[in-house]
Amino acid sequence: MPADFSLSPLIAATAQWLTRAYPPGGGALDRALAETQARQAVTVAAWLRYPTAMDAALVAVAGPGGSARLDRVTGADSAESRGEERQAWCTWVDEVVASWAASLLSTPGLAAAAMEALAGSVHMGGAPVEFRRLVDPDEHDRRAAALLRHPDLLAPIADLHREQLLDRLATGPASLTG
Repeated sequence: MPADFSLSPLIAATAQWLTRAYPPGGGALDRALAETQARQAVTVAAWLRYPTAMDAALVAVAGPGGSARLDRVTGADSAESRGEERQAWCTWVDEVVASWAASLLSTPGLAAAAMEALAGSVHMGGAPVEFRRLVDPDEHDRRAAALLRHPDLLAPIADLHREQLLDRLATGPASLTG
């Protein structure tokens, strides 16, 4: 089973959490662009956090932990936000991956470093993968995801696990090949 396949529920849920916590302001195109940027950031963060197929398989079995702490930090833990439908997908949110994705979205240099760290990893093998909207967003991308890329707004989430991300990036590509 490819590592990215078993990470699919985690990536989808964490990207959904980010776009709900930091929604786009415009219409359908802005929503699509913001969702794409969130998914790219979450994918890169998940690949960094779970560098091998075994890591991905273990998190698929154990579960990533859910969004409870993230909800408290952002103030999204109200009674209205705790519906049964929301609870189902929120259990697949990975707090560390969300924090790392927030760091990548709000700090362009970290996004570039993350892509460099992933070069040669098992996740980057096979089909060509492009993360342009994450590492080189154009003006429309930035406008569509203004909240999702705002360093001050993302700081409470990004700061939760930024040090771990910096440690992972400092170890370089060798730690991500497996």
